[in-house]
Amino acid sequence: MATYLTRRTWNPAGEMLALSEVMDQLMRNAFVNTSRWLEDSFNFDAPAVDVVETPEGFTVKAALPGWKPEDVDVTVENGMLTLKGEWKHEEESKDDKSRWHRREIRFSSFERNIALPTEVDADKAKAEFENGILTLTIPKAEVVKPKQIKIAVK
Repeated sequence: MATYLTRRTWNPAGEMLALSEVMDQLMRNAFVNTSRWLEDSFNFDAPAVDVVETPEGFTVKAALPGWKPEDVDVTVENGMLTLKGEWKHEEESKDDKSRWHRREIRFSSFERNIALPTEVDADKAKAEFENGILTLTIPKAEVVKPKQIKIAVK
């Protein structure tokens, strides 16, 4: 029985292509939240959000790095929480001696709608903004909070 050894030649272009595919997959998995693609009218500029429900209400956190609180509007109406923001373009310098060499910072706007599954008391909601994270605390309406009924013993 004869054994044949074949010599595999090294293909640097093929190796680089494989590395490129691995890096692309890594970047997609690290930075793209595919569950957000399923929402209606997905906006890539909209912030990522976390929504937690407790017996008392909801806590919503939105990642807004670089945004100022005065550029973000929060409303609650008919069971829908809406986060809306506009990052306005700074006026260009009127100085004739200066010119742009590169301009990569994007100025954009977003709108993110989040359906809340129960009625809330929007008048008692609180909002805090710290280190680029907007935290909303929205209590549930009294009619939807569970009430415990004590049973009297005779």
